[in-house]
Amino acid sequence: MNQALVVDDGAVDRQHMVNILTEAGWRVTVANDGASGLEMARAHHPDIIFMDIVMPGMDGYQACRRLAVDPATREIPVVFVSTKNQRADQVWARMQGGKDLIAKPLSPDEVLAALKHAASRN
Repeated sequence: MNQALVVDDGAVDRQHMVNILTEAGWRVTVANDGASGLEMARAHHPDIIFMDIVMPGMDGYQACRRLAVDPATREIPVVFVSTKNQRADQVWARMQGGKDLIAKPLSPDEVLAALKHAASRN
């Protein structure tokens, strides 16, 4: 079974993502901030990480850059999840190491498309 890590400080958004992924047959681990996300990524080696951008402490961009330089986590694709979804946000997300950026509020179709997109870019 595929495993995803969801990193989001918003409980409602985090649970919505968990529900979408679980219904799609994924096993899901969660973290509520960037630092915890790094720990969970190292401990569980998920197949993909869905990372909120705006979080207290370490934001999603900082966490993604740290994942990218860690030999244990650098191969894990990161999909950013944010209320920001302008063209510039898409470009910046990729410059930070993200494979994709999907907008909140999340739709199951967008999440599933992001899973396919990230898998095809590995």
